[in-house]
Amino acid sequence: MTTAAALSVLAVAALGTYLARSGLILLLADRTLPTRVEQALQFVGPAVLAALTINLAVGSDGIGSIEFAEVGALTLAGIVTIWRRNLVLTFVVGMSTLWLLGALT
Repeated sequence: MTTAAALSVLAVAALGTYLARSGLILLLADRTLPTRVEQALQFVGPAVLAALTINLAVGSDGIGSIEFAEVGALTLAGIVTIWRRNLVLTFVVGMSTLWLLGALT
C-alpha cells in the first residue's frame, strides 16, 4: 500500500467516524433521554473498564498465563478503587504499578 493510499484510508475513516458521532449528537441535541437510559449509561464506563481488566488479566493464552506484574497492578488498583473511589487515580496507580513491576521482572 502506498503512502497516499494509506493516508486516504485514514482520512475516510476519520471523516466517517466524525460524521457518525456528530450525527447522533446533533439528532439528540434538543431531546432528553429517558430516565432509564440515563441510569443505564452510568454503568457503561465501569463495565468497559471491567472488560478491559479481565482481558488484561486472562489474556489470549488463558488464566495460566497471568504475569506477576499484572496481578500486582490489578491488586493495587483494586485497593485504590475501594479506598479512594477515584477512577483516574485508580488508572494512574494501576498503570504505574504495571510498568514498574514489568520493568523489574
